Amino acid sequence: MKLLTREPIRRLAVPLLDLQAQYGAIEPEIMEALREVCARQQFILGPRVTELEERIAEYSGCRYGVGVSSGTDALLAALMALEVGPGDGVITTAFSFFATAGTIARLGARPLFVDIDPKTYNLSPAGVEDLIGTQCEMRAGRLIDRNTGGVVKVLMPVHLFGQMAAMDALMELARRHGLRVVEDAAQAIGAEYPGRRRAGSIGDIGCFSFFPSKNLGAFGDAGMCVTNDPTLAERLKILRVHGSRPRYHHLVVGGNFRLDELQAAVLLVKLKYLDGWTRRRQENARYYHTAFQKAGVGDHISTPRAMEGCRHIFNQYVVRAERRDDLKDHLTRAEVGSEIYYPVPLHLQRCFAHFGYGSAHCPEALRAARETLAIPIYPELTADQQRHVVSTVVEFYDDGH
Repeated sequence: MKLLTREPIRRLAVPLLDLQAQYGAIEPEIMEALREVCARQQFILGPRVTELEERIAEYSGCRYGVGVSSGTDALLAALMALEVGPGDGVITTAFSFFATAGTIARLGARPLFVDIDPKTYNLSPAGVEDLIGTQCEMRAGRLIDRNTGGVVKVLMPVHLFGQMAAMDALMELARRHGLRVVEDAAQAIGAEYPGRRRAGSIGDIGCFSFFPSKNLGAFGDAGMCVTNDPTLAERLKILRVHGSRPRYHHLVVGGNFRLDELQAAVLLVKLKYLDGWTRRRQENARYYHTAFQKAGVGDHISTPRAMEGCRHIFNQYVVRAERRDDLKDHLTRAEVGSEIYYPVPLHLQRCFAHFGYGSAHCPEALRAARETLAIPIYPELTADQQRHVVSTVVEFYDDGH
């Protein structure tokens, strides 16, 4: 792909994501898969769901997959399977999509927010260790939050933007303090950690989202939990059908977390293309990195980097940008899509004000909220579109905006 020159190029629209381009290439396969489901008239937890569970588990290096209704419900079911409830503590990142902390709060538990590594935007192991050392203590073999007296049960790292958190260090902390681990891998299916360990396979339960904008996206909400523990897999299957086993006999209070057959059929078609789409995203990321570097805007923006030995799947391509909000406005005027992930860190959300966090907590998360911007990275980007994105960014800084 030819790198950017400073010469003007024609303007063209570049959306943040173009699902129509993806669909156009696979429409016949998708329609055939949907027709098969419609002909069978089995729409809930049918053979396509079972096949998808097996395929996603295998793809992720896990023994079991349990299809659920969304990525949010995957997190919720995972916490329920680990018996997180009122008063319990869950250590997690301050910089993520709302569902990460929202599912904790919905169970009456308390999110214990930790700051991020500014290079990866992922949960800081040093921050986790500091929180445990300053706020918690072991009592009778359980980790207790001194501030509330609640049991801290779970560590929930997030593999943000498509790159895995520092799982070796985090797993060591979890083992040392008796914590279970839920991997929020909503943005990271197929991401790898050194040793060819894939997202979702290292902790007790991994949680995926198949929201349409994800690298592997359904035609609506869908999600999955993966695990290597047969007891947890069985518990997740019971929880997703209102806690019943057998039917109408309820062992626990679960929820309606079932994955439907139509979504599974769509995902099975798309799964065949996922690695190819990931390669295109990685190629696009390399182009951006080289083009921005060659254009000499490194003093104004910093590009994401894959950590050594890791497979970054680039669910988003997020830069740190000087005068971020003005740059976003400039991109919009040039018909270049962009998005802020996320403008308010979790610990400062109004609905969590009662937990007592302020702007002095998690300063790197707050800085990321003020500086980061996602630009188009989807596999179907053309060379002209990428040049337009880069030239528009360079134009903003060259013109002294």
